[in-house]
Amino acid sequence: MLFRKRDHLVGLDIGSSLIKVAEIRETAKGPALKKFGIAEIAPGAIVDGNIQDVEGIAHAIRALFKTHKIKEKNVAISTGGYSVVIKTISIPTASEQELQDSIRFEAEQYIPYDVEDVNIDFQILGTSTFSPDQMNVLLVAVKKDLVAEYMDLTNRAGLNPCIIDVDTFALQNIHETVDKGDNDQVVMLVDVGYSKTSLNIVKGNISLMMRDNSSGIAQIAEEIIAATGCTPELAQDVIWGRETGLMPPEEVDAIRGAIVQKWCSEIYSVVNTYQSKSSEGILDRVVLCGGGAFVQGFTDSLAAEVAAEVIVIDPFSGLIIDKEQFPDTLLSQMAPLAPIALGLALRKVDDK
Repeated sequence: MLFRKRDHLVGLDIGSSLIKVAEIRETAKGPALKKFGIAEIAPGAIVDGNIQDVEGIAHAIRALFKTHKIKEKNVAISTGGYSVVIKTISIPTASEQELQDSIRFEAEQYIPYDVEDVNIDFQILGTSTFSPDQMNVLLVAVKKDLVAEYMDLTNRAGLNPCIIDVDTFALQNIHETVDKGDNDQVVMLVDVGYSKTSLNIVKGNISLMMRDNSSGIAQIAEEIIAATGCTPELAQDVIWGRETGLMPPEEVDAIRGAIVQKWCSEIYSVVNTYQSKSSEGILDRVVLCGGGAFVQGFTDSLAAEVAAEVIVIDPFSGLIIDKEQFPDTLLSQMAPLAPIALGLALRKVDDK
């Protein structure tokens, strides 16, 4: 009999419209996908990252674990949105212990909340390009009430949250596992979800710039609701082509195209800001994920806007896959939705 490693975690990605769960096992040949599943939650159950229907979501999580026969109770979860602040700051060079003692004081000038209301973490990135006496530090602050919400939710679902990560970092984690290419390339990771978009420009395993905004598929749904007076659930059916009689196809295409152009303009603005301030080189590639990756015309429009290669991530390509359990057709359908859950599933209990 094989005993489970104590540091094993299940990745649980709780989104605004979908819950994704992933379990990965370390083997002699590398990380292997053991479980993966997706469940829908009702529109409005989570708004701007804040949980509105705790019992409903907890029930959906329990059902998802039961459906996929996941026995492990230790999970890694993540948060994002405006309750999370991520900034790269430059401060006088100090040891990690010295920074540990002073980080709350340093953080006060960078975060829009009272430092007593947030959990703060950091990572030293290295010496500043502009001054040998300065170092770059990645500062992360998450509101304590948001952390408490997600802890309560997972506990109600019968789970033990061992790690609370940030969506952006979980995506970067799986990207580093999948992308074994040129570490000198500048890559933008773009996650367009239902109610937010996360942007992370990386080079190798170093993040150069991060941004979150409130763009997402909900913008398309809101326009359809305004035009037809339909329910949020029916608007989702229109977006994904499950309902074709509510609006003429050309009107749906026009709404979709206008929102896609807004997304592209916002992303280009971040790219332009990066390239005007950084000496790390121009953007080489955009890696796209989230439900937005399925939106017609988005990939091509984004490629034209940023003048770089745009691809949709295949987060399963860095894992050992049982093709009988996970056929290629299934993985291709799930790929854009899976990265954060998979990135979380790669975490260990004792990770920093």
